[in-house]
Amino acid sequence: MKRIEKTFSVPFRHRLLFTRGLFEPDNALLAEVVRGYRPDSAVRLLFVADSGVLDAHPGLEQRIRAYCRKWEAHLDFTALLSVPGGEAAKNSETWSQQVLQAIDRERICRHSIVVAIGGGAVIDMVGYAAAIAHRGVQLLRIPTTVLAQNDAAVGVKNGLNAFGKKNFVGTFAVPLAILNDADFLRTLEDRDWIAGMAEAVKVALIKDAGFFEALEERARALRQRDMEAMDHLIYRCAELHIDHIAGGGDPFESGSSRPLDFGHWAGHKLEHLTHYEMRHGEAVALGMAIDVVYSHLTGWLTREDRDRVLALLEALGFTLELPVLETDGVEALLQGIEEFREHLGGRLTITLLEGLGRKRDVHQIDLPTMRQAIGSFLPGRGIEKAS
Repeated sequence: MKRIEKTFSVPFRHRLLFTRGLFEPDNALLAEVVRGYRPDSAVRLLFVADSGVLDAHPGLEQRIRAYCRKWEAHLDFTALLSVPGGEAAKNSETWSQQVLQAIDRERICRHSIVVAIGGGAVIDMVGYAAAIAHRGVQLLRIPTTVLAQNDAAVGVKNGLNAFGKKNFVGTFAVPLAILNDADFLRTLEDRDWIAGMAEAVKVALIKDAGFFEALEERARALRQRDMEAMDHLIYRCAELHIDHIAGGGDPFESGSSRPLDFGHWAGHKLEHLTHYEMRHGEAVALGMAIDVVYSHLTGWLTREDRDRVLALLEALGFTLELPVLETDGVEALLQGIEEFREHLGGRLTITLLEGLGRKRDVHQIDLPTMRQAIGSFLPGRGIEKAS
């Protein structure tokens, strides 16, 4: 038997850059990022933008065009494609095919850049199309929601929903950069402002008790849309996320654990069961609440810590009550555990809590206890809080 075998590694640079007024003519950030990619020529750029963002920011396309003209030595604007926001963007291949057609039509090659502007679903979809075009076109992410700026656009994943499952189709691809412009957050609906904070609570609970305490202290300011408080939330949440990607040892999730998916087994299933009427963050908040109660029922988490988590979620504006579902809500939701097992490759690993900032990975779930935890959030039910 003959064999040729080599081991090699490829370095990646993962960058998240913060600014305001990204497309103001005198803001050189975008131009500098592109110039750093290819310093000797103007780079062809295809912009794909969430239609809701375009509606909320009249004249945005014109400002982008003017910006590219100002920095034409580095930026070659080709076109701007408008796509629907929210899960509609990734519930079928319709819009990813539109992006692929635009990449072909505008002659976007492996030395060009696709620029995705929008919420997490749009960035997921556009990133997937860019990753499969020419076996990988460079992607710049410009997230425009709290959820996208602190989590969805920070990761290295792209995807579409398929076969009734969240992110069944997808890729791992490190973007050229993520550019967070805080000005986009000012036009968000209140519901989207709140929903995005779920991921910050999540990462605080599993990684940083001090961050959790800071969220408690700032909960009122965050609920009242204080920008300084939100800047801190987004920065720290994103920092913890990137630290995990760069230092966790499994950036492309080849193992059997997804520790940053605390609360997500139920969250993903709730999104599907409600036909994506629930925002991702709303579903994750309820999923975390369920897993927090389960962690308490198993004896790992104190009653006091359970109540602090639930109180914080409610103070931030989340409604911790299961929606009315078309089928038996508890049993339908429990199916999410098996779907999560499949998504992980056959071995179930679910992250739970044994303290604030301290996670516990488990490989099996006691279904009667989980039914009890889920039942705590049925309409008309409640949890007796510690006095």
